[in-house]
Amino acid sequence: MGLKVVAVIPARLGSTRMNEKVLRLIQGRPMIQHVWERAKQTKGLDDVIVACDDERVQACVEDFGGKAVLTSQDHPNGSSRVAEVAAKTEADVLINIQGDEPLIDPRGVGQLQEIFRQDKSVQVATLAVKKRNLEDCQNPNIVKVVCNEKGDALYFSRAPIPYDRSLGQGSEIFLKHLGIYGYRKSFLLDFVGWQPGFLEDIEKLEQLRILERGISIRVLETTYDSWSVDTEEDLEIVEKKMAKLKRGA
Repeated sequence: MGLKVVAVIPARLGSTRMNEKVLRLIQGRPMIQHVWERAKQTKGLDDVIVACDDERVQACVEDFGGKAVLTSQDHPNGSSRVAEVAAKTEADVLINIQGDEPLIDPRGVGQLQEIFRQDKSVQVATLAVKKRNLEDCQNPNIVKVVCNEKGDALYFSRAPIPYDRSLGQGSEIFLKHLGIYGYRKSFLLDFVGWQPGFLEDIEKLEQLRILERGISIRVLETTYDSWSVDTEEDLEIVEKKMAKLKRGA
């Protein structure tokens, strides 16, 4: 039997910075529909499930023909919500696709799932894209990652890393972390039970919980960038990007 891979999209209705954002319309369709449709285009996935915390999101997903599971409202983060679905799902690998990433590229999702077929030692993997933009490097809303020669993460941060000492600023060339993860099921169920460590507490990045325990995170460099929606400005940017794609520009 081959590896069974299921994508789960955690979609929380409430948001501190942008309430009910997964239901906000982009090009006339809810944001969560864009994410689901792009995930469904990924070759090799056995299923795509939206893990939501509100019946309005569940109804929205089912209305456009998607599959949604109502989960607890008490989850501290998306990984925990994905784990609830994973515990009840027959799968070897879970792909966690953020519900606020309407521009996620299915080719990147495919690249991520493939590493679990190629390398049995990989327990968790994620994507990053090389950027050449100093302003983005300095932006704390963009998470950066630095890796070793093997491609495993050394550290993730909102700070400008790597830091170019000769220039006294962050490097213009850096790896932007994309908010998508792949986990072997057994690892995911263990991970969400661990207590957050010091680094996760101060950076507010849950993946640091894994690094603090000395476990490797494989980082796959991709050419497929994405854009998460956290603010009204982000929504406008994504709307413009999608309009451009629609025109074939």
